Amino acid sequence: MSRNEFPRRLRLLSAGDYRHVFDNATYKVHGKGLLALACRNGTEHPRLGLVISKKSARRAVDRNRIKRLTRESFRLQQHRLPAVDIVILARRGITELDNATLHRQLHGMWRRLEKSVRNA
Repeated sequence: MSRNEFPRRLRLLSAGDYRHVFDNATYKVHGKGLLALACRNGTEHPRLGLVISKKSARRAVDRNRIKRLTRESFRLQQHRLPAVDIVILARRGITELDNATLHRQLHGMWRRLEKSVRNA
């Protein structure tokens, strides 16, 4: 049975980590209101970083909801994902999605990312 936790080692923590993904993004996966950029990392597990700006979600409660749902989705799917660094960017219109729709979007994005890394 896999452990579904989200410790520090599964997070992008420094500005350098984010810069590395932005500069070397080999994989791009689009979803409604979301964009995932990813590049291979030197670890054995995926790592996640979130960029949810005030421009895309004006209210703090909306930004926090998006982050919480994204982290939860990643936590549940981490065992299926390859060893890549992933940055999730929110786009305008993200606040119009309800929780169920956002969860479906993220689940589809994880599957497409897994498939594109496997086929590369």
